[in-house]
Amino acid sequence: MNTLSLSMPRSCRLFSIPALAAFLLIGAASPAAADLTAFVGLSPTPEQHAVKGLAIGAGLVIVGFEIEYAHMSENVKKAIPALTTGSGNLLVQTPVPVHGWQFYATLGGGLYRERLEDIQETHFSTNLGGGAKYTLSGPFRLRFDYRVFTLMGSPLHSRVQRVYAGFNLAF
Repeated sequence: MNTLSLSMPRSCRLFSIPALAAFLLIGAASPAAADLTAFVGLSPTPEQHAVKGLAIGAGLVIVGFEIEYAHMSENVKKAIPALTTGSGNLLVQTPVPVHGWQFYATLGGGLYRERLEDIQETHFSTNLGGGAKYTLSGPFRLRFDYRVFTLMGSPLHSRVQRVYAGFNLAF
């Protein structure tokens, strides 16, 4: 009787054991965690004014990515331009919270629009900053952040600072 042999050559079996082990380790890695932040804050550039925005992000253990939208309001009387930014940011963070605090550093880039009455500039921007997320209970956290934006092109203010606090929901 002619039977089909399902045995593998020894070299394939040796390769299969490390491949299976790697597959199991990757499959056992913690899943990506995501979060959503609504924030309010201040910018001292050129003079103190309000900022508000949203960020949504995802991350593995140490590295994360977020997309952020923020808007600073215009004040014509004080010659403070409105600034709207949209950016993608890479985060490097502590792998687990330490006494409830998870610290991070961030670097990103995107687009901005600066407007003061009839003067408007739209161009690329970069940002650098850092902050921390503090766990309140379960998925609820507070987030504190500081960023420095460098605006390309011909803005009225090429370097803008921002500090904010926000409510963060992990899911």
